[in-house]
Amino acid sequence: MPSGTLLLIDDETSLRQLLARVLELEGYAVLQAPDASRGLELLRQHAAEVLVLLSDVKLPDGYGLDLLPRYKQAAPLAEVILMTAYGTIPDGVRAMKDGAFDYLTKGDSDDQLLVVVERAAEKARLQQRVADLEKKIGAQYSFESMIGHSAALAQAKKLAQRVAPTDSTVLLEGPTGAGKELFAQAIHHASARQHKPFVALNCSAFPKDLLESELFGYKKGAFTGALADKKGLLEEATGGTLFLDEIGELELNVQAKFLRVLETRQFTKLGDTKPTSVNLRIVAATNRNLKLEAASHHFRPDLYYRLSVFTVLVPGLNERREDIAPLADYFLQYFAARLRKRLRGLEPEALHQLQRYDWRGNVRELKNVLERAAILADSDLLTVDDLPAEFHYLSATPATDAASDRSLRTLEKQQIRQVLHETGGNKMEAARQLGIGTKTLYRKIQEYGL
Repeated sequence: MPSGTLLLIDDETSLRQLLARVLELEGYAVLQAPDASRGLELLRQHAAEVLVLLSDVKLPDGYGLDLLPRYKQAAPLAEVILMTAYGTIPDGVRAMKDGAFDYLTKGDSDDQLLVVVERAAEKARLQQRVADLEKKIGAQYSFESMIGHSAALAQAKKLAQRVAPTDSTVLLEGPTGAGKELFAQAIHHASARQHKPFVALNCSAFPKDLLESELFGYKKGAFTGALADKKGLLEEATGGTLFLDEIGELELNVQAKFLRVLETRQFTKLGDTKPTSVNLRIVAATNRNLKLEAASHHFRPDLYYRLSVFTVLVPGLNERREDIAPLADYFLQYFAARLRKRLRGLEPEALHQLQRYDWRGNVRELKNVLERAAILADSDLLTVDDLPAEFHYLSATPATDAASDRSLRTLEKQQIRQVLHETGGNKMEAARQLGIGTKTLYRKIQEYGL
């Protein structure tokens, strides 16, 4: 039996009550209003519940066709059926064009009305399910879903949130495993393109001779084996966002073609003679210093300046150590659920070792370590013995000295990295601002892998 809430607006009391009774017998809950003013008030109060609005065209305080946009604004997911005693084709065409589900003539059989109402209700239910799913996906990839409260993460989130609503190209810089794709997804889902595709391509995952065809697509016969036209990821992402991870891996000739995309939003497929136009946003990511690579001609300077319209530095895990505890707790509960184990958390010593470790693989490495530990855990608390061997070695190091040294090293690394970024990789200027010699700076760069 059908179910759900309907809203019926009609100034003819007897007809409205009769129709409401017919609908209630079919299993619907029916709200009633005698005019547009009261109807809109009820619609706003019950916008999340109303599946279908049935409204008379001629009401004491409004004309149904003129009211239609206000109905849709008050309850975007509800379907509207307009009813009239004297239907005309032009009014019917206008109603459908403006978003009405149907335009019915009063006096038609109840069976026909019930069929139309149920079709409209089913469409509204589907739209609500899609909206709920999109809300869940949006929450999953939102900035709020990012775990941690460190100053470094907060600064990166603040910048990304500012640029997200725009269409500007964004370059995400940070070490491998720091979560650059998570930032790209959050930027996409906080933009006006959130309901369009998010297409990701890792430029280092394809052989260089295949990357161009994967990105731009090709026409049938463009090369041996091209048996049909193929859309590239640029076309697949049109309307939405294309995320290019490890963009520093693009070959120079592909960089030249991609530069044209950024400048004109057009490109030419392999084997084609006509340009293809796309409407999309570009978010790129790299673990390299592209500014330095551009200065040494390992990356096109003009492409770098097009990509770096807005740069966000995504911090590595060593730069946000206060986030290790909440991240570890999240991953542990996640793997406990997957493995169907009861894990309450980590013993203090195990957490202490995680906080002292040098996370060169960043958040990704932490996740992998905790998955392994969760598999090995025999009790409801994760212990140091459940961690890999390198964490056992840390136990022999005096904790206070190691933690202090780690903190100083992290601060020094952050400062050097920030100054190098601000000076565009000019090491003499960076050394001057840091108050150290150039040789010392080179040694520190090598030591910290900058």
